[in-house]
This record gives sequence, C-alpha cells and structure tokens, in this order.
Amino acid sequence: MPGYQTKTESLRVGDREFRMRSLLDRQQYADPERAAERAGVPAAAWPLFGQLWPAGRILAAAMDTALAGNPRVLEVGCGLGLASLVLQRRGVDVSASDYHPLAGEFLDHNAALNGLARIPFTCCDWSGAAVPLGTFDLIVGSDLLYERAHPADLSGFIRRHAAPGARVVIVDPGRRQRGRFTRCMQEHGFSDRRVSVDTPVSRALAFSGTLSTYTLPRAA
Repeated sequence: MPGYQTKTESLRVGDREFRMRSLLDRQQYADPERAAERAGVPAAAWPLFGQLWPAGRILAAAMDTALAGNPRVLEVGCGLGLASLVLQRRGVDVSASDYHPLAGEFLDHNAALNGLARIPFTCCDWSGAAVPLGTFDLIVGSDLLYERAHPADLSGFIRRHAAPGARVVIVDPGRRQRGRFTRCMQEHGFSDRRVSVDTPVSRALAFSGTLSTYTLPRAA
C-alpha cells in the first residue's frame, strides 16, 4: 500500500476527454523513506503536486491551441502533468520536470490511463546542480511562484534551458512573487507580455489570474 489515497476523474480539454489520477484531497501524506524531505518538500506542501489546480487547467487549455513550427517543449513544476499530456496527445516533443519524487510516477500512470506513450520526466530542483535536460523552444508552467526564492531560482533554471528565441508561458493565479519573477526574467534578457485570462474555462473555474509570455531574442 502506498500510504496515501487517490481518485480518478475525467475532465475535458478542448474537444478531448482526459482521465486523471490525483490525490484524494490535500490531507494526504506519505514519505516513509523521507525522499520528499530530502528533496526539500515540507510536509504541508507534500500533497500539492497531486491536485488538479485551476492554473494547471488553464495552461492545458492554452497548450491545446496551435503551436508554431515543431517546438521542443518542457513543462516545469508539472505536478500531475496535464499540460504535458495534452501536448503528448498532439504529437508534440514534450518533457516534464518537478522536484516532488512522486510526480514522475503519477505522470507515467496518467499517460498510460489516457493511452499515451511515456513522457520523459526529470526530478530536479530549480536551484540545484545543472541537470542534463538540454534546451527547449518552449517552456511552460502553472502556479509556480509561491515562495520568495522562486523568482530567482525559476528564472535562472529557465534561462539555462531556453534555446535562442525560446518562448516561456507561465499561468499565475495572482501570487505576490509574479512581479519579481518578471523582473528576474527581464534581467536574463527576456521580453514579456502579460494578459488577463478570460475564457469559458477560466470563468467556469472562477480563475482570475494571468498568462504571461516571455521571449528570448535569438541573438541572446
């Protein structure tokens, strides 16, 4: 027995139905081998990766739209990886990452649940040592900026893995660190464009956050 309870639910992204296994609620916790503790995941935050958050569903909806060219995509802080699953179903070259030690297991399960091939996954810390991920044309994430260190750590991680001309799409529900993150991205050479999210999906979820796009010049 894993020591935590899960549930499986269906949700629609665009014209597709996805089945997702998530943690039963935010009270779940199991870290018998202290893997999460060693990764820096506090007990109070342990179940957060395993929830279907509104920002993640907004990001998934955005990834269901047309993408220019044939980009190599990385989802950071993927949690359950809904956006990655949407991209995988579309045939996009997508990889995912998260620092929670169970995120890869849940991503594998959800890919199989939807009849999709396994999505390459790397468990890594934004502030840790360099990881062999390579560079990407598009880096995406949702609801990532909830600690004071996140703007500097995440922007640095993104810069290390952004190909020349890369775009970054971040969906944020209104965290206080968003402004600092934008300033950090600008210091790394990214231009930015922020729009409020107002779609049928966001209204249904009562989501009032923003979708920010950052672009790295090709000459950077």
